[in-house]
Amino acid sequence: MVLPERLNPGPLAAKLTFFAPVSLLFFFFVTGMLLAARGRSIHPVSYFLLACAFFAFHLLFAYLIDHVAIAPAFAASSLVAVALVVSYARLLVGWRTALAQIGVAQLVYLVLFSVTFFWKGYTGLAITIGAILTLFVIMQLTGRTDWERALGRAPAPPPLPTEHGPAPT
Repeated sequence: MVLPERLNPGPLAAKLTFFAPVSLLFFFFVTGMLLAARGRSIHPVSYFLLACAFFAFHLLFAYLIDHVAIAPAFAASSLVAVALVVSYARLLVGWRTALAQIGVAQLVYLVLFSVTFFWKGYTGLAITIGAILTLFVIMQLTGRTDWERALGRAPAPPPLPTEHGPAPT
């Protein structure tokens, strides 16, 4: 008979922190693609600040688990990181986009991504399935996007003629 073991928080926090850049990459991929498809963008400094807020989860979780149980530490860290990101993103893109797009992306690619580390032996499979589903959703949402226009690279329209003949070129 095998008795259930209490989860050791140290190795869990170490794994979460080690794979944090992977979850951030997914988050930035989705956020960047959806913003670009809608003809919007944010400055690289804003991406840096969003990354700092994103990593607040990992830092807070790593230190909280020494003082409180894993579940409350995870919940508090998730809440703090999502609140930081959404409250900042609303200043950049408005409440609607901050909540519906950036907040949801952070819930999926920070919180749910991190939850997979609790599923011993299934983390890699869960993340792979999540990556494939992410690709599918982004492809469906952006399939009809005119990327030249969305990224601001569309050719300028031809000059309008004047009353004295064609416009100079």
